[in-house]
Amino acid sequence: MKKTWWKESVVYQIYPRSFADSNGDGIGDLAGITGKLDYLKELGIDVIWLSPVYQSPEADNGYDISDYRAINPKFGTMEDFDRLLSEAHARGIRIVMDLVVNHTSDEHAWFVESRKSRTNPKRDYYIWHDPVDGHEPNNWGSCFSGPAWQYDETTGQYYLHLFHKKQPDLNWANPAVRDAVFDMMDWWCRKGIDGFRMDVISLISKPDGLPDFPTDGGLYGGWYHCANGPHVHEYLQEMNRRVLSKYDLMTVGECSATTIETSKQYANSEGTELSMTFSFDHMGLDGGKDYKWSTKRIPLVPLKKVMSDWQTGLDGKAWNSLFYCNHDQPRIVDRLGSTDPKYRAVSAKCIATSLHLMQGTPYIYEGEELGMTNYPFRSIDEFRDVESINAFKELTEKTGISMEELFPKIAAKSRDNARTPMQWNAGPGAGFTTGTPWIGINPNYTEINVESELKDPDSVFHYYQKLIRLRHESELICYGHFELLLPDDPDLFVYRRYLEDGRELLTVCNFAEHGRTLEIPERFRDGRVLIQDIPGHDVKDGTLKPYEAYVIEKV
Repeated sequence: MKKTWWKESVVYQIYPRSFADSNGDGIGDLAGITGKLDYLKELGIDVIWLSPVYQSPEADNGYDISDYRAINPKFGTMEDFDRLLSEAHARGIRIVMDLVVNHTSDEHAWFVESRKSRTNPKRDYYIWHDPVDGHEPNNWGSCFSGPAWQYDETTGQYYLHLFHKKQPDLNWANPAVRDAVFDMMDWWCRKGIDGFRMDVISLISKPDGLPDFPTDGGLYGGWYHCANGPHVHEYLQEMNRRVLSKYDLMTVGECSATTIETSKQYANSEGTELSMTFSFDHMGLDGGKDYKWSTKRIPLVPLKKVMSDWQTGLDGKAWNSLFYCNHDQPRIVDRLGSTDPKYRAVSAKCIATSLHLMQGTPYIYEGEELGMTNYPFRSIDEFRDVESINAFKELTEKTGISMEELFPKIAAKSRDNARTPMQWNAGPGAGFTTGTPWIGINPNYTEINVESELKDPDSVFHYYQKLIRLRHESELICYGHFELLLPDDPDLFVYRRYLEDGRELLTVCNFAEHGRTLEIPERFRDGRVLIQDIPGHDVKDGTLKPYEAYVIEKV
């Protein structure tokens, strides 16, 4: 297997508006991030994935970009970005930018021109269509509820937006669009960034003829049926030839509705497209009949199967990205662990162990290394996320679901759970801001925060620090093969990693709030314990405490 720096790295995602506020306006900023680089260096991460900091009217918190070569004034200036990049590099930390090129903001100069007339030179930068029988061109729905088409009075046509109506989709079939995007990407690469996380990149090639989609029980044809379109690999290979291959970059594509087979194309070992993909098979396991809205927890047996299938399916053919959390996902402790103060920290460590010992590049989302939890939402007024607000409105109005039944489901799965401010200390504003935060701070910040965890050698932070160190030290952890053991056990997540030269390790995680027993294979009984989340317990005695996890390397 070809070795490279990004396969041996650990990535830390920063959601800038919620990480650290340097000027007291309640919104995190670039200077705030720069001021916390020493913290990230102490944690041990190698790469920062920076969610969008570009100029934006913020209909979707920065994923609606109005100028790709300017910084949102709320986050600072381009000089602030340059300083962040320089200071990160000085500490050996790379910066990966969020690339959002399936769509732009409707306030981007390209779209401002495009909507002026049907003959405007920028008209075909976007996807326009005449009405069909007086209504939308097809039945496609938006990810953020409602139809995926917006009628524009100026020219009497609809434009496509798979997301918010202020996020019109670019027309990648137009070579001029690809030229403009690739030129912008090259501009950032010449500035010295280290890669791109590519937002919904699997959606850039729309199906020929724009056919109706199955509704899958919903109100509209599912937008995700646009994934893996007829020319997506052609476009990404062109991107690779013209930009990516000219620099030493890490690239990861957010690929909705991708499969193991399609990921082998996106992240192929020949390197003609991307370094790796984000797939979401494991993230939908606790969804409900109304898309993702549910209070269910992630079931362990299906989770183990999904993770194992991806581990073995991509081994030697493509590269896995390992994640349980990001800015679009609720906190994993609520979904897979326990928020009970008795078990929260140890369950967070157990969850981390199950992920970080696999083959692939691990991603840590801000606060995950503290074991942060979901926010205790009490009313719809506390939400800031357009997806949550729109879904609540649409589902209560059009499906007859009562507010009392729906609200707990939205609260459990809202993206806002991941977007509450980073909890730095127990002081006012959680150390995030001296002003009024843009979204509520989780009231448990007085117990769960960086300052207290840095002081506690048995904290979730220090456990993540050790997991990262182990990956940096171990070729077996980085590149070893994967075999799932006990696939049908409802409590235990057990797997081994191995190399052809005989090196081998065993990962054991008990996801139950009760004790279990497990007979350790004989060849591991004299092995070296690399890490354990309950210090002092003899892991080889065959008993497992609630949420106990450990890793043994054969000697």
